[in-house]
Amino acid sequence: MAAPGENLKIDGARLWDSLMEMAKIGPGVAGGNNRQTLTDEDGEGRALFQSWCEAAGCTMGLDQMGNMFARREGADPDALPVYVGSHLDTQPTGGKYDGVLGVLGGLEIIRSLNDLNIKTKHPIVVTNFTNEEGTRYAPAMLSSGVFAGVHAQDWAYEREDAEGKSFGDELKRIGWRGEEETGARKMHAFFELHIEQGPILEAEGKDIGVVTHGQGLSWTQVTITGKDSHTGSTPMPMRKNAGLGMAKVLELVDEIAWSHAPHAVGAAGHIDVFPNSRNVIPGKVVFTVDFRSPDLSVIEDMEKRLADGARKICDDMGLGLELEKVGGFDPVTFDEGCVAAVRNAAERLGYSHMNLISGAGHDACWINRVAPTAMVMCPCVDGLSHNEAEEISPEWAEAGANVLFHAVVETAEIVG
Repeated sequence: MAAPGENLKIDGARLWDSLMEMAKIGPGVAGGNNRQTLTDEDGEGRALFQSWCEAAGCTMGLDQMGNMFARREGADPDALPVYVGSHLDTQPTGGKYDGVLGVLGGLEIIRSLNDLNIKTKHPIVVTNFTNEEGTRYAPAMLSSGVFAGVHAQDWAYEREDAEGKSFGDELKRIGWRGEEETGARKMHAFFELHIEQGPILEAEGKDIGVVTHGQGLSWTQVTITGKDSHTGSTPMPMRKNAGLGMAKVLELVDEIAWSHAPHAVGAAGHIDVFPNSRNVIPGKVVFTVDFRSPDLSVIEDMEKRLADGARKICDDMGLGLELEKVGGFDPVTFDEGCVAAVRNAAERLGYSHMNLISGAGHDACWINRVAPTAMVMCPCVDGLSHNEAEEISPEWAEAGANVLFHAVVETAEIVG
């Protein structure tokens, strides 16, 4: 297939204006966004996206999970579409670019093709996946997971937020539950543009990350039980300090992750201490250990060493221990052909680039199960994300979208 000429570029200023306009919906308290999934703000952002897509001549599809599909027709009505997109929902204290860049970068491809009067053989479909963040409804990447057959739709509908409101009810309430069967669509390929959410590209001075793999993830919920007692009057030999047990286990987690450097990581982000009183020795702690690696055998080793080591720590201290696997997915190897299209686009356009392993989960990780998939990444300042201070430059956004444009259009095949 013929590659697009290197003079073909998206309109970087228009893309940036769209990012800033979307950021006005669900503003955060510190310059970012709070546009959590299935809130009124999410509905408002979806409506704006739909209006832009329809203005660009697209037809909008909507499935039963609320996934949005804006289609630009191709010259061959029988050719499978090339899909491109990400998500519009944010963290409670999210930035203006995480996910949104991938959706609006896809829209910018459509707008630029229209400007240039370019036809493609394959249709191009810009996608907004529902509830990628997983902050209101766990797990993350919920709707792309249903699309890929990882989760059952009925199970997804039953997920509840902190107020007991179900996913299914809230999807109906905001008016974005479609009739189309989730996962019925077939894809020729899928591409996702995303900010790196890490510091590597900026530190290495690279414009583009060519994502070859996605890290696998393992979440283990650890419950340690001891005995509540007075911090002042309980002799040291008679204490059953669950908090101290947790501290030793967390030190073990760090040691395990370091033993598989540089690609493995591990920490505990969610921690509850009971009764969490200043003068009571903790009688119970519950925390979740997050291990990640691009190598499944490494994840399995880390899980085993955690289980064995935590058991010994707790046995030696006279503490109770429960371990429960509460989430995870295997490492992802993205499609060689799609990855090559991204790399070739970066080279053709003269952007500096390097291979990357994504440390975060993305919708592309699930879609990779049902279609050839690849990701493009651009730098973000100090690698900061899931934070209202998340920042990228217009130049980084434009470079990422240009590479996305070329990879998608090459795969969709220019006609004429």
